[in-house]
Amino acid sequence: MARHEAGVFRISPRLLEQPGDPRVTVYHFGPAGDDTVRMVGFGRDGTLWAGTRRGLYRWNGGSDFSPVVGFEVNRLEEALDGHILMPNSKGYVEWDGARTVDHPEVAQQLGLRPHQVFQVFPDRRLRRAAISGARFVAVGSNAEVVHSASARTRKIDLASKTVLPGFNDAHAHPVESGVQHLRKVACDTDSIDKIKAALHERALKTPPGEWVLGFLYDDGKTVRPINRHDLDEAVPDRPVFVQHRGGHTAFVNSLAPQLARVNDQTPEPAGGPFEHDAGGHLTGFVGDAGMQAFLKLIPNKNTRDDYRQGAALISKLFASEGVTSACDADAVPEDVQGYQDARDAGELTMRMYCHVSAASLDHFMNAGIHTGFGDEWVRIGGVKQYADGSISERTAWLSQPYVGIPNKYVGLQLSSREQLCETGRKAHAADWQLATHANGDLGIDRILGVYEQIQKELPKKDPRFRIEHCTLLTDTLIQRMRALQVIPAPFSCYVYFHGDVMHFYGQERTRHMFPMRSFLDAGLRPTDSSDYTASPADPMMWLQSQLTRTDMKGNVWGPNQRITLQDSIVAARATAPTRPLRKI
Repeated sequence: MARHEAGVFRISPRLLEQPGDPRVTVYHFGPAGDDTVRMVGFGRDGTLWAGTRRGLYRWNGGSDFSPVVGFEVNRLEEALDGHILMPNSKGYVEWDGARTVDHPEVAQQLGLRPHQVFQVFPDRRLRRAAISGARFVAVGSNAEVVHSASARTRKIDLASKTVLPGFNDAHAHPVESGVQHLRKVACDTDSIDKIKAALHERALKTPPGEWVLGFLYDDGKTVRPINRHDLDEAVPDRPVFVQHRGGHTAFVNSLAPQLARVNDQTPEPAGGPFEHDAGGHLTGFVGDAGMQAFLKLIPNKNTRDDYRQGAALISKLFASEGVTSACDADAVPEDVQGYQDARDAGELTMRMYCHVSAASLDHFMNAGIHTGFGDEWVRIGGVKQYADGSISERTAWLSQPYVGIPNKYVGLQLSSREQLCETGRKAHAADWQLATHANGDLGIDRILGVYEQIQKELPKKDPRFRIEHCTLLTDTLIQRMRALQVIPAPFSCYVYFHGDVMHFYGQERTRHMFPMRSFLDAGLRPTDSSDYTASPADPMMWLQSQLTRTDMKGNVWGPNQRITLQDSIVAARATAPTRPLRKI
C-alpha cells in the first residue's frame, strides 16, 4: 500500500479485483500483469516509480504506469538533480528523463580507504566510498564497497581523514558579488586609513565625474564608522559610494548628496534614513530606501560577460571552501543569464537555485517560467520580497528597541503587509515558491501573517514557504512556522563573524536569535548560509558558530541555541528546494 496525492493505491505483481474502498486502485505491470515489483518510491515531484523484472515504470496520476527502460531494476534512487540511478546486472545506469546512460565500469573510479565518510542519514560512519564523475555512487563498509572495484579502479588512502558531503549555501548573492569584485574597491579591512588609501588610488584611475565605488565595508570591524569627512579626504572631486557588506546601508562623501539633491533638510524616505549628527548635518550614512537616491544616479556599465565572469569567479571561491551548491537570494534576469553562460562555458563549479527579485517577477511569468524551471546546474527558485532590514547593519524590525541606539529605534519596515500580500498571492497562484527576507520578530510576524492568509485563500499541499534569515524568534512565531512547515534559512555564522554588533541586541535577546536548537526541537528543517557578501561563504565558520555560539573575541551569545556537529552538518547540507525520494 502507498499514499499519494491522488489517494491510496496498491501495487501488485498481477491484476487483482478492485478493492471495495473507492480510494484504492490496483495497478499491474506487463502485458499479462505478471511482472513482479522489486522497488517502489516517490520522486520529489510526486511521481511514483516502480522497479520490476522487466524495467522501470513511471506513474504520475494517469490510468496506468508508463514503461521507461526495459531491463531488470532491483534498486533505484533519485539523485539531487532528479535523475534516476539504477545499479543492476548491467552495472550502473542513469536515466535523465529522456535517455539512459550506461556506466559499465560499475562506477568505481575511486575507492577511498581506510577513512571516514560522514553520512548525514543515518547516524553512522562509513569506511569506503565510490565516486563516478561528480557523484558518490556507493558508500558503506569495506565489504560493501570493495567487491565492486575493478582493475581500473583508482584508490586513494585518506589516512583516517573525514570526508564530508558538499555544503549548500542556502542564501547568498554570488553573481552580484562576483561583479562587485570585478568593478569595485574591496574595503574589507579594519583600518579606515587603508580604506581611504584604496579609494584614493581608484579615484586617480577614474575619469572626472564618474563614481568611485566600494564594497565589503563593515562598520563593526573599524574603530568607528567611516563618514563623509573621511571619504572627502580620500576623494574630494568625485562622488563616492561605499556599500556595507550586508548590502542594506552605504556611506557617501559630500559630493554624492549634492548630485542626489539631498541636504540637511531633505525628508527621509519611508524605509530608509539619511543619518544626521548632533548638529543636524548629514554624516554620509544612508540606509535601505535611502540608498535609492544615490543608486539611481550610478550608471550600470556591467556587460553580459561581466555577469558570466562574476558567476565563474564566485563559484570557484565557494567551491574552494567546499560549497557545491547555493541559492542566489535575489536574482535579476542578467544574473540568471550569467549563471547560464558560466555553465555553458564550463566555468560554473556549483549548482545554483535562483530566487528572483519581486521586481523581475513579471518578466519571468510572461515567459511562462515558475519555480523549478531549469536543469541540474541552474534552476529557478522562489520569488524574493523584503519585510525588514539587516542584522549586521542594525536595521531589522524589532518589537523592542535596540540597545544603545537613541530615540527608541526599532529598525525599518521595508514592505507593507498589502505589498507582500499582493505580490505573494500572484506568485503563489502561478506556482512560485515564496521566499521573504525577514530578520526581526515584527518582520517575521508580518510575513507569517501573509503566508497564513495566502495558504488559506489558495491552499496548496506543500507550498514550501521560506523565511530568509529568520533571525529573532519567539515560541509563538516558531509554532506558527511549524503549522505551515515554513523553511527557515538563517545565517548562523553571524554569531561568530558579526559578534561585534551583538551588543546592540543584548544577551537576553540573542538567546532567541539564529535559534537553530529551537528550530530543530520544533521539527523544522533549517538550512544554513553566508548571505555572501554579508559574511564569508565558509562552512567551517558555520559549524563553529553553531557548536560554540562564540564570536571572534570569545564572547558567548545565546549558548542555549548550541547544536551538535551532526545537526550542524545536516543544516549545512540541507537543500531546501528539493525533497528526497521516499522509499516504500
